[in-house]
Amino acid sequence: MKFKTTLTMACVLLTSANVLADVKFTGFASINAGKVLSGDGVPQYDVPPTFLADYPIVSTYSEEWSFREESLFGIQISADLTEKLTLTGQIVSRGADDFKAKIEWAFLSYEINDNWTFQAGKKRLPLFYYSDFYDVGFAYTWMRPPADTYTWQVFNYNGANVMYTGNLGDWSLSTNVYMGSEESTDNRLLSQFFFLEPTTEIWKDIFGAVANVSNEWLEIRLTGMTYTNERTRSGIPVTWGGKEERDGTFLGLAVNVTYDNAFLLTELNQLELDDDGTLDSLMVSVGYNFDGFIPFIAYSELEQTGNYLDGSVIPDGENHNTFSVGFRYDFHASAAFKMQYDKVEDNSFEYAVAGDSSALTFGVDLVF
Repeated sequence: MKFKTTLTMACVLLTSANVLADVKFTGFASINAGKVLSGDGVPQYDVPPTFLADYPIVSTYSEEWSFREESLFGIQISADLTEKLTLTGQIVSRGADDFKAKIEWAFLSYEINDNWTFQAGKKRLPLFYYSDFYDVGFAYTWMRPPADTYTWQVFNYNGANVMYTGNLGDWSLSTNVYMGSEESTDNRLLSQFFFLEPTTEIWKDIFGAVANVSNEWLEIRLTGMTYTNERTRSGIPVTWGGKEERDGTFLGLAVNVTYDNAFLLTELNQLELDDDGTLDSLMVSVGYNFDGFIPFIAYSELEQTGNYLDGSVIPDGENHNTFSVGFRYDFHASAAFKMQYDKVEDNSFEYAVAGDSSALTFGVDLVF
C-alpha cells in the first residue's frame, strides 16, 4: 500500500510538472527465488542454515524455497526541467523489506558544459564498481554482485558531486568527486549483526573520488573515500577507544577485460577502520558469451586483520569466501534468465556471519 501511495503521489506531481518538464519513466525488476541446499548455520549464535545473498539489504535464504528475498521492483523518473537542468528520482520496492517502497535517489543535475556536470541530493555512494546499478540485475551477469565484496552498511549519501567526462586519445575518461553524509536509522545489516538491537549508523564528512578509464577491451576504475563514523545501539552512543567517533578510509581498484566474447571481471577493495583493523576484499569472475547464453564462474572473499585501538591483535576477524558458478540467458531484448550455485565458507568463530552453506538461486531480470 505504501508503494502504491508513494508512486501515485510521484505520478501526480510529475504529471502536474509535465506542463513545463519533459518527464521520462524507466523501470527494472527482478523476480528471484532460492534456497539453502546445505548449511551449518552459526550454532554459537543460534543461526540456522542460512545463505546471506546480499549484505546491505540482508537478503537471506533458508532451507525453504523463497521468492521474496531478492525480488524487487524499481522505477526511475527523469524530468528535464529546463535546458541543462534535470531532476532524477528512483523508487525501489524490495521483497526483503516487505516490498515497502523507498526513495533511493533524488537529485538535481546541472550540465555546466559538454564535459562537466554538477549534482546535488540523495545518490548511491559510488564505492564499488557496480554501486550505481546494484539494484538493476539486468545490468550484470551474476544473480548479484559477489556478496563478500559488497559488504557495505551504508549505500546512499546526501551531498553534492561534480563529474567530468571526456576522452584521452582512444581512451574514455570519467571522474567523480563527491562529499556528503548519511544517517541510516535501524540499519538492517548492523541491527542483524548485533542480535536485532536497533542500530543507527552515521557516516559524516564523506569525501571521495572515482576515476574510470576505458578503451575497446580494457576498463580500469580507481576509487577512494574517507569518512567519520558514529553509531548508536538502542540509542546509546558506541565508543571506540573512549571516543564516540572514528575514521575510515576506503580504497578500491577494478580491472575488467573483454576480448571477443570472453570477459574477465576483477575488483579489489580495502577498508581501514579504527578499532576494526583492515578489511580486504576481492572478487574475480570469468565468462563467455555464446550468443546470449553466458556461463560464468566467480570467486570472492573478505578477510579482516590488524589491531584494535588498544594495540591488541584481532585474533579471529571476519573471514568468508564464496565460489559461484552459473549462467545468464538473454531470452528477450529486455529480459534475462539466470541461475547460480554458491558455496560459502565462513571461517571465523567470533565474527561468523551466516556459517558455511551452499545455495541455489534463479530468476528473471527485466528492464522496461
